[in-house]
Amino acid sequence: MLDKAARTGKAGITLDMSSVATGVAGLDAHLEGPDFFDVARFPSARFVGERFVFVGDKLQQIVGQLTLRDKTHPVTLQAQHFNCHENPMLEREVCGGDFEATIKRSLWGAGWGIDMGFADEVRLTIQVEAIKQ
Repeated sequence: MLDKAARTGKAGITLDMSSVATGVAGLDAHLEGPDFFDVARFPSARFVGERFVFVGDKLQQIVGQLTLRDKTHPVTLQAQHFNCHENPMLEREVCGGDFEATIKRSLWGAGWGIDMGFADEVRLTIQVEAIKQ
């Protein structure tokens, strides 16, 4: 939900962790296993945006909490591109954009391979589109 006039909003995004698709079946299975997402025990992850940060009229950040593997930590999504416009086909306003954050996966208990040199920091990318109701 977005209230541009009040410069406020709320975001709730649920991720199906079994939808991992790297294009490599063996890697997908490893990511779904206990070393990473542990999909059997934690089938979904959730981001809840608690505060929208505007600079002028532009949405710049969504500050919230990410719950993954039953652990919750703060995450700030940075707007890479965000825009609202009147959609001529729908005859309603449509807003959409790309948001990113860099997180340390070990905070959520997914630290496999860090001791072997694999990166702890990973980029989280979320694309959204919403139609004014």
